[in-house]
Amino acid sequence: MNASKQHSVAITEILISFIRNRGLIYQMTKREVIGRYRGSMLGIAWSFFNPLIMLAVYTVVFSVVFNAKWGVGSNSKTEFALVLFIGMIVHSVLAESMNNSPTLMLRNVSYIKKVVFPLEVLPWVVMGSILFHTFISLVVWGLFYVVVNQTVQWTIVFLPLVFIPLILFSLGVSWMIASLGVYIRDIGQMTSVLTTILLFLSPIFYPASRLPEPYQTIIYLNPLTFVIEQSRDVLMWGHMPNWSGLIIAFSVSVITMWLGFIWFQKTRKGFADVV
Repeated sequence: MNASKQHSVAITEILISFIRNRGLIYQMTKREVIGRYRGSMLGIAWSFFNPLIMLAVYTVVFSVVFNAKWGVGSNSKTEFALVLFIGMIVHSVLAESMNNSPTLMLRNVSYIKKVVFPLEVLPWVVMGSILFHTFISLVVWGLFYVVVNQTVQWTIVFLPLVFIPLILFSLGVSWMIASLGVYIRDIGQMTSVLTTILLFLSPIFYPASRLPEPYQTIIYLNPLTFVIEQSRDVLMWGHMPNWSGLIIAFSVSVITMWLGFIWFQKTRKGFADVV
């Protein structure tokens, strides 16, 4: 039975489990993505049209209605929408991971009670689905950027490196919340509020540089801030990543991921008794 088994908490077990179950993760992720659009007329095409519609809305609302400008002296009518959309994409990775995690185990009770199943892969499945939709959103953003600017920044090749800390951090949080969601059913309401707070406490609608100096220090404690700023640098402005900052962000994310994994592995033995 899954509950009686001793589960390793070694950091290497995260990678070993992923490699050992990569086929299962792929199949479950594929099912998750396809199942999201099952029954709709356009099917998986919605994964393309949804970000396209949102980007169009952002462009009209902020560029035409509010005439918002991101940079001082900027004459671009679409710059604000493009910059805003990058922030929204980054935020959605962590937000969707957090909002999906509280009921992750409860939605898969059969895996807990009836079969020997590697429960630790479920957050990987959620992340796989999130990354699929994130990729589509980035493609939509890229197409819009090329149409508007007739070019693309070569520094876009560094975007995966910028996203790695975000992915690892989100996985750690997901393992933590997925476990807490089994024992504390109110955790879902808490994460929903928290992700909304993060939306406004992250430099999504404004650049961090516009904040007073003391507040800039505080906002960089937000795990999303660095990734959002760096994503804009490599996608919009053609700047090289902040390598020292990336090393720090990667280190913090690995620690967070490991702590979340340890918590999950230590608490999973009680899942069968609670659900």
